[in-house]
Amino acid sequence: MSPAQTAGHRRGLRVMAAAALARGPAEVLDFLLPLWAGTAIGATAGQIGALAATEALLSLLGRPAAGVLADRFDRARVAAAGAVLFGLSLFGYALATNLGVAFGAAVCGGVGGALFWVALRARVGEHLRDDAAIYSRLLSAEGTGIWIGFLVALTLLDNDRYQLVFGTAGVACLLAAVLLLSSPTPAGGPSRAQVDLRQVARRLRPLLVVVAVTATVEFGVSLLLLLHLQRGFGLTVGQISLVFLPGFVILTALPLRLHAVVRRIGRAATLTSSLIASAIVAVGLAFAANPVAIGALWAVSAACLAAAIPVEQTIAAEASDGSLGRGMGIYQSATLLGAVLGPLSAGALYQSGGWRGACVGAAGVLVAGAALVPAALRRVGVPDRPPPQPSGAADLVATPAAETVPPAPPPQRRHSPVELRRRWTVRSAVFIAGQVAFAALGHSWLAAVASGRYTLLEALNGDLGDASWQLGASRIWLIIFLVDSIWTWARLLRSRRRHGRESQPG
Repeated sequence: MSPAQTAGHRRGLRVMAAAALARGPAEVLDFLLPLWAGTAIGATAGQIGALAATEALLSLLGRPAAGVLADRFDRARVAAAGAVLFGLSLFGYALATNLGVAFGAAVCGGVGGALFWVALRARVGEHLRDDAAIYSRLLSAEGTGIWIGFLVALTLLDNDRYQLVFGTAGVACLLAAVLLLSSPTPAGGPSRAQVDLRQVARRLRPLLVVVAVTATVEFGVSLLLLLHLQRGFGLTVGQISLVFLPGFVILTALPLRLHAVVRRIGRAATLTSSLIASAIVAVGLAFAANPVAIGALWAVSAACLAAAIPVEQTIAAEASDGSLGRGMGIYQSATLLGAVLGPLSAGALYQSGGWRGACVGAAGVLVAGAALVPAALRRVGVPDRPPPQPSGAADLVATPAAETVPPAPPPQRRHSPVELRRRWTVRSAVFIAGQVAFAALGHSWLAAVASGRYTLLEALNGDLGDASWQLGASRIWLIIFLVDSIWTWARLLRSRRRHGRESQPG
């Protein structure tokens, strides 16, 4: 790799790390805000709804303006400013003792979230010409941030320590800002077309209809599922999180692998299949008998998202005519519109038809959305299949177009052995740090088995009696890490054997 490519690769790694650092706090905040507001400051149900709506509405209205700023100024710095504002909002929640401070934090978080996510996705889109899978890589990084963020947050949440959770999340956002400030766009980077916002919206409109409709259903079903697990099965916050955890891990593992499927069958077929599969999952949720079945169905739903979200973001970037900020701002506005309308429509369906009626109704909407996909993509006017991926895209992030050197012949493997070992080392470091945190708080599964608290047979079977849910989370994380390690080192062994055969004289 040339020095220019190496510099671009490092900038890309910082951007992906920043996305992971901010996505975890964002998801944790959405999950814990209603619980915190009711417990810590005694907010009523109406006040909690107004608090959540304030942040969501400001984030929705701020997306188009954030897109314009991302096209006019350095995108890394705009995203860094958003990360700082979002971090300050989390510190505000940590220190809030009344609704006034909480609403101030919500305002700060709404504006910061709009700036951060629009500018960051536009910054990532600068690499799209050189790496067709770049948005799959972004979703994988965000998925990593989500499940690590939930494990860390729910470990710190022991004894309702919301302040510690929000404070730690705020620090993570400030670290994301530091990473972004250390990765500004190089001089002579990709040119930026100044296309009118209405022109971009006009071209993207068919896609936006599909995105808004499906997002409405997905966010609505997610909210109802939380209530169903809490009220229908009597699960605690930690137990509900464990139901969703496999889906978060899938968002980390599958996006890049599913990109190969997109290249094979095309974007329209991928989106259509994902929506139909999501409809089948919605019907299955209506009749799921226990949380284990719900967790399995939600994992399938996460696989559908892992296929669909990168495709949507890639289409929005390609159709924005060089104005990546405007394109990402409009696309995310459609998604957030679904996030606002979803809970309202799902609540109405739930009241009229109950849990099963709401799920079946959601499935019908998803099937209708799937029927709209082919015509919508034709009207947007982008290729159905991504362009061939050039050499160098095996790195986490490719070099921007202005820095790209003429490509060498395509590599035979997507990731080199060095890259595989490096990534496994990073995941191992995160795993060790998490297990040390569990052990320090007295919730380590490994420590419980080593101390004789449970027999190995009981521990493997999950027969932990009235043990804390954190103990179960520690066990699940260990299983995931072991499976990941076996898979990684099996690939390394196959690669070494293949290299040995190729190096032998003919």
